[in-house]
Amino acid sequence: MKKTKSKYYVVWEGHQTGIFDTWDKCKKQVDGYAAAKYKGFSTLEEAKSAFGSNAWNYIGKGAKAPLSKTLSKAFGEPLKHAICVDAACSGNPGILEYRGVNIVTGQEIFHRGPFPEGTNNIGEFLAIVTGLAFLKKNGLALPLYSDSRNAISWIQQKKANTKLVRNAKNKELFELLDRAIEWLHNNSYDTRILKWETKAWGEIPADFGRK
Repeated sequence: MKKTKSKYYVVWEGHQTGIFDTWDKCKKQVDGYAAAKYKGFSTLEEAKSAFGSNAWNYIGKGAKAPLSKTLSKAFGEPLKHAICVDAACSGNPGILEYRGVNIVTGQEIFHRGPFPEGTNNIGEFLAIVTGLAFLKKNGLALPLYSDSRNAISWIQQKKANTKLVRNAKNKELFELLDRAIEWLHNNSYDTRILKWETKAWGEIPADFGRK
């Protein structure tokens, strides 16, 4: 029988900090904790080294060298002066959160959630709209990266093609969704929304590190 690969999770900021050997243990420390900082690592040695360092040395550093010359020629390098967004959902539907990160500094610029019943597509869509609103409010002429083709398509259509059913548990999330769609219809923006090419560049810097 094939042995399951272990993973270790570092929590720099949470209810309790430390290194945890399962996602469930890590999740207990970060759920409901505003601006929690955490990331998964393949080995205990990597986790120990990361825990003894600044979180921003690891969070928001998802970009890596292209996987092949072919991909490098096809996509080039990602723009550094940009922001990026991502979502994480534990289940489908499940506990959802999303955030935006400044690629230049690696700093988290917004973080929403957790929401008790959502989907990854909804989170990715809300993350883009939140990023667009952030850039417009602050007068920043920066492009925005997302790794979700579905969410980018929803933005272009100015509607969320979700099959998730509204209920009491996800009421707050759907209220955010309604406001996001309204924002798209009532606001103009010049922001370039770009696809983050994960196969060429590695995980998007806003990734939650749960893979």
